[in-house]
Amino acid sequence: MTELDDLITRLERAAEQLRSGELSPDAAAGLVEDCAGLASQASVELERRAREAGRETLPGQDSLL
Repeated sequence: MTELDDLITRLERAAEQLRSGELSPDAAAGLVEDCAGLASQASVELERRAREAGRETLPGQDSLL
């Protein structure tokens, strides 16, 4: 499982907990803060992957020099 997959799984679990309505307001607020951190980590991972993909030479795209 990749780091991104792990982050997605954790965000999905948090969303399920929030939807359940079983958390106290303080616990829900803490979980929302955790989700913000997870989303930030996912953003960093996606940006890293996009940069890597941008460096790859596509088939038929040879360098001119």
